[in-house]
Amino acid sequence: MLEVKKEGVVLLKTGFGFENEGVLNPAAIADGEFIHLFYRAVSKGNYSSIGYCKLKGPLVVTERNDKPIIAPEFPYESHGVEDPRIVKIDDLYFLTYTAYDGVNALGALATSADLIHFEKNGLIVAQTTYPEFCKLIGPNCAINEKYLRFNENGQLFEKDGIKVYMWDKNLVFFPDRINGKMHFLHRIKPDIQITTITELTDLTPEFWKDYFQHFEEHIVMTSKYAHEVSYIGGGCPPIKTEFGWLLIYHGVHDTIDGYVYSACAALLDLENPQKEIARLPYPLFEPEYKWELIGEVNNVCFPTGAIDHDGILYIYYGAADEQIACTSVNLQSLLSELLTNKL
Repeated sequence: MLEVKKEGVVLLKTGFGFENEGVLNPAAIADGEFIHLFYRAVSKGNYSSIGYCKLKGPLVVTERNDKPIIAPEFPYESHGVEDPRIVKIDDLYFLTYTAYDGVNALGALATSADLIHFEKNGLIVAQTTYPEFCKLIGPNCAINEKYLRFNENGQLFEKDGIKVYMWDKNLVFFPDRINGKMHFLHRIKPDIQITTITELTDLTPEFWKDYFQHFEEHIVMTSKYAHEVSYIGGGCPPIKTEFGWLLIYHGVHDTIDGYVYSACAALLDLENPQKEIARLPYPLFEPEYKWELIGEVNNVCFPTGAIDHDGILYIYYGAADEQIACTSVNLQSLLSELLTNKL
């Protein structure tokens, strides 16, 4: 059995106004002996910004900002910037996050050359209503019936004066171009989809129209096992290994006590990440300790950042939507276990 170690809580909320309700779901990127965490910071009223801290090694916090590094500025993010992930592509850092305007939750992007100054690129996923989605995919598109269940609110055209779109969250870029192309994962419930572009300028309304007309081709992962039966979503940025892209994602299943969020693992093909080649048939880790079982949202392990440190994979995650914790696992052992569970 794969040995996974819960390292415990790494970061707690403080009395600072921007993070006095919780800290969770951090992006993580290594730079020499230091690891940079960009985390969701929640203030009273459930307004989120992105905080920053620096770790020496995987677990020791050495610096922490007393104000957000990224905060809401524009109407599309007026109620919060949430759940960041980060990678480096072509010498530029891509920090993706969920922009929430009080009605819509959609994937957005900010870029940086130095991890200090970020330029917002705006929403980069489609802004599509549910009726528009249904029309574009057509009557013969064989998608999971849960698309209707999870997105039927989109049948409302407007709420609080804001047009209602399908939620498209968990926007995660691959850290390298593949055959000259950039790829990113995103999630319209209940599945994980993948998008391929050459440059960000490709993401036009015409691009998304064609995307939805061929929607089935872009679904890269669907629920498969009991611990993820309700829905799945992207987690940490994929990690390139000799056997494939290692993807740590989240799986959700419904219980009498509500949804339970677990961390899961899969492998995608190196040259064609549209193709899933292996998946663990059980959670990599799931809520078991008090800090994961009880919090702002109970029963949550939500992985969003992972670092390979001397062959040990450290996975940072939001625990019960209130604090940031870390789990470690031997990377080669995880890959070996995945390879025994090829699809």
